[in-house]
Amino acid sequence: MNKRGGNILRVLVTGADGQLGSEFVKLKSGHDFYGFNKQSLDITKPESIKECFERVQPNIVINCAAYTNVDGCESNPDKAYEINAKGVGLLAGECLKRNCELVHISTDYVFAGDKKQEYFEFDTPNPLNVYGNSKLAGEEIIKTVMKKYYIVRTSWLYGQGKNFVKTMLELSKSRESIEVVNDQIGSPTYAYDLAIAIMDLISAGEYGFYHITNAGYCSWYELACKIFEIKNTKTKVIPIDTKKLNRPAKRPGFSVLGNIKSKVKLRSWEEALKEYLMTIQY
Repeated sequence: MNKRGGNILRVLVTGADGQLGSEFVKLKSGHDFYGFNKQSLDITKPESIKECFERVQPNIVINCAAYTNVDGCESNPDKAYEINAKGVGLLAGECLKRNCELVHISTDYVFAGDKKQEYFEFDTPNPLNVYGNSKLAGEEIIKTVMKKYYIVRTSWLYGQGKNFVKTMLELSKSRESIEVVNDQIGSPTYAYDLAIAIMDLISAGEYGFYHITNAGYCSWYELACKIFEIKNTKTKVIPIDTKKLNRPAKRPGFSVLGNIKSKVKLRSWEEALKEYLMTIQY
């Protein structure tokens, strides 16, 4: 569906130059999308938010703006909370004031990853790091302030811009082998597929929490192997444990998101990855 109630929606997209935000701006859905990057809309500044709202007069805001550098959040928690929590609160407040719906993108990192099974929408979050905690704080603010919201948790996103898939392909140009962790399990998700799914969610008009990823799951090591298999790249992938990397932020070991609330079901991560690799030049 490209319309709801017979009306074309005016959709304001924050973080519009990122992996997911850029997909919304490109969608041919019949709605009007207005994309703003962090230079044109700073969600931590009320005057910036107000100016963009007055210009667009949106029915819906899709918030793709976030500080997603997991290790960077660990060393700069003030910045993480300012963007991922305070900024989200300012957006939610403006949406409430203007009777505007909010779609907020969150993460599998709100979970500890020690369940060893899929995490569903009703499971209790327990983040391991500053990034996860700041994203959870943003979720809680929206729940407190608003009723007309969609909080969409996703994982291992790739699309336009820097991401794991492109990093592996770039490294393969100069290395005969690459070490990749094999003890973190998640669901790689193609940003294009997620954008389509979110628009379907909006069309259904049922507010609340949702988990949306491509179907299936793998480790980062298995993902790297699949990338090189599809691209027929000879670079060898060597599995290692996370502790060998000695990263500042802890990562969840098994953060697969189970979807029981939404009727939106995405294709397998392998199928999505194959299509994505056909769209990029490496």
